[in-house]
Amino acid sequence: MTTFVSAARAKDQAIPNYIGGAWVRPAASDSIPLTNPATGEALGRVPLCGAADVDAAVQAARAAFPAWRATPPVVRARYLFRLKTLLEEHFDEIAAIVTQENGKTIDESRGSVRRGIENVEHACGIPTLMMGSTLEDVATGIDCEFVRQPMGVFAAITPFNFPAMVPCWFWPYAIACGNTFVLKPSEQVPLSQQRMLELVHEAGIPAGVLNLVHGGKDAVNAILSHPGIEGVSFVGSSAVARHVYTTAAAHGKRVQALGGAKNHVIVMPDADLDRTTQVITESLFGCAGQRCLAGSVVVATGKAYGPFKDRLLDAAKGLRMGYGLDAGVTLGPVVSARARERVLGYIDAGINEGADLLLDGRAARVDAYPAGQFLGPTIFDGVRPDMKIGHEEIFGPVGAITRAADLDEALSLVQASAYANATSIFTSSGKTAREFRYRCGVSMIGVNIGVAAPMAFFPFGGTKGSFYGDLKAHGQDSVQFFTDKKVVISRWF
Repeated sequence: MTTFVSAARAKDQAIPNYIGGAWVRPAASDSIPLTNPATGEALGRVPLCGAADVDAAVQAARAAFPAWRATPPVVRARYLFRLKTLLEEHFDEIAAIVTQENGKTIDESRGSVRRGIENVEHACGIPTLMMGSTLEDVATGIDCEFVRQPMGVFAAITPFNFPAMVPCWFWPYAIACGNTFVLKPSEQVPLSQQRMLELVHEAGIPAGVLNLVHGGKDAVNAILSHPGIEGVSFVGSSAVARHVYTTAAAHGKRVQALGGAKNHVIVMPDADLDRTTQVITESLFGCAGQRCLAGSVVVATGKAYGPFKDRLLDAAKGLRMGYGLDAGVTLGPVVSARARERVLGYIDAGINEGADLLLDGRAARVDAYPAGQFLGPTIFDGVRPDMKIGHEEIFGPVGAITRAADLDEALSLVQASAYANATSIFTSSGKTAREFRYRCGVSMIGVNIGVAAPMAFFPFGGTKGSFYGDLKAHGQDSVQFFTDKKVVISRWF
């Protein structure tokens, strides 16, 4: 095995994998360039690994599993405590890497890194989280108990939009439970996980417990079909989530596949419109709209429609585009030229289908960064559910406004969507808020909250076309996903 320098510094060669506790040269010969989406600066090359590299990682994980499984949970937690300390010490460094590879503003990157660390912190509680239960005398002289046991090797396939955070929804819990792990980050944003794995190494987590393999479709399919992997976690588009779920399940694996979204945000006439507008603007355009919890369609009810629309337009026009590491920037680029072209296609579709383009961000430029993949905030009015921009996930800084007479009509729009990831309502009425949460049918609900993101100790995931599987990400669901419940019935003569 060949040891490489940090991927964040090796810009002239394909970045390495981390397998069996060492940085190793990929078996794959093909690679793709990695660039900063705001500046166009070259950041390195990403290897397009396939079955051989995935198998090497799985074999390392399988070899490490017996000793790691036998390590007491309290000792496993101590490794994570050390890792959390290192992550805190390098917090700003990791956030800057996220901005460089993804395009977020530095404040957005810091927020996402904080959420990732919170999952490591929560997983430190595994001695309590992993407890089973016991009942004496289920029959005369017979006791019954169940214990949670690790299962072997798990894997995660994670997206580009939160490169430091989303992987931490999975591997900290998996290894805390005593499993070993193979991570495949998005080929568009590999550097923050590369740096975090260096800190994993520094924390002393034993070789083979956590492994990192880069790549695209071939690596994904190798993970889904590998007989040495017990379960797969995924976050991405719904089309790919469905493929991951069906393929991995067909190979006998546990699967949690989090898909796309089309999140409706309802504004009631009794909402505090000034504060509501501020929160919804961030929901629509924060992280350049590239998040599964972003607001997408704002349903303004009754008398709220006109005043809210005017406020939203003013707020969107006040956003400052630029490179996320520069002071005062509130809207960064989308992740790539390909992503920009896809979003432009949705804007064209909205115009062609008759939506009213109130604010057009297509021509927006940042003079200091002519190579950046920037799109200005874009707002459509009069959007109907049958329009492409009314029912498909755009994943860019494009917001839609539609009008509803009342809560019932607004709820019918939410319930008709093929997605059910997140939704929010803005109101000063407790009765209205309770009726909304009771009837909406969506898994993650905000009340006067623009981005309904659960903390690490609550489950994260949607329903309908937004989620494929049974157990969701982080919280107690993660412990259940990464363990098998063994029931023991005993009688002593």
